[in-house]
Amino acid sequence: GDAVVPQGGNVTLRCYYRGGLYNFTNFTLYKDDRSHVPIFHSRIFQESFLMGPVTPAHAGTYRCRGSYPHSPTEWSALSAPLAIMVTGVHKKPSLLALPRPLVKSGETVILQCSSDIVFGHFFLHSEEIFEEPLHLVGELHGGGSQANYSINSTMSTLPGTYRCYGSVTHSPYVLSAPSDPLDIVITGKYEKPSLSAQPGPTVQAGENVTLSCSSQTSFDKYHLSREGEAYKLSLSAMPSINGTFQADFPLGPATHGGTYRCFGSFRIAPYEWSHPSDPLPVSVTGNPSRGWPSPTEPNSKTGNPRHLHVLIGTSVVMILFTIFFFLLHRWCSNKKSKHLRPPAVCWVLHMK
Repeated sequence: GDAVVPQGGNVTLRCYYRGGLYNFTNFTLYKDDRSHVPIFHSRIFQESFLMGPVTPAHAGTYRCRGSYPHSPTEWSALSAPLAIMVTGVHKKPSLLALPRPLVKSGETVILQCSSDIVFGHFFLHSEEIFEEPLHLVGELHGGGSQANYSINSTMSTLPGTYRCYGSVTHSPYVLSAPSDPLDIVITGKYEKPSLSAQPGPTVQAGENVTLSCSSQTSFDKYHLSREGEAYKLSLSAMPSINGTFQADFPLGPATHGGTYRCFGSFRIAPYEWSHPSDPLPVSVTGNPSRGWPSPTEPNSKTGNPRHLHVLIGTSVVMILFTIFFFLLHRWCSNKKSKHLRPPAVCWVLHMK
């Protein structure tokens, strides 16, 4: 088995018979790569050992050897290896579902882990499906790396929440942070619900829109998706007055349209959804920003205060310069009429 432990976290190790007849009274640990982890060196543990906070140095495979209760000096053979994978050391990769995470029964979906880091290994994990992370070999792709895993939806183990991790070749048990979680869902298990819009499928921009999903089937949850996007909302279903089970999705003020569908599911099988409702196109008319001045682009009525200050300042300077020029002209003319040699500035003034 494998244990996935975040860097700085703890993990409890216990040495026992798989038959569960008894735990060993005492046991000792061995690290397969023989790297030096001081706390394990020639140390005997009783019943269990809390290892942590773990660092990349703790990553690797371990085996244990136990002493029998009836014969404390007699040691067992070495156990099968246990991998301790330490996560959060490298930047997280991306995880995609191709062609989409909502899979019709009978379809095949490809899970693709990718990163701009060259990872030699990827590990795909789902707590609902795998006991231990699934090892995938990383392949070079566009300066980074990726790995694909194909699953057919007829397999009962398909739906669930997946994450993937990456590791470099020389340290396969030192993993990246997990990718963002990806829910893989099988659709088409139950009859489709109905989807409607209030106040209607065509609304004015800025008008509040609510989409209502309902069914005679007693679904526990409804899920709303928008075509062409990874957009998804989930709400609990509530019994309505007319005997149906309904959920109202408030979308808020309308900004742009789209085509919506909704699905129903039960609490006991959260990853198995109904057929989709009939598609509901929602269209938005008008432009909510029309007639409203932009904070960075004032309209002609208000003007820009900064530009107004510049305009006033320029006007004052021009008026002062005109007054100065007029007075200088009068002074130079006065000098000329008295037959005195005018200063050089007057010669410049009278040059043509």
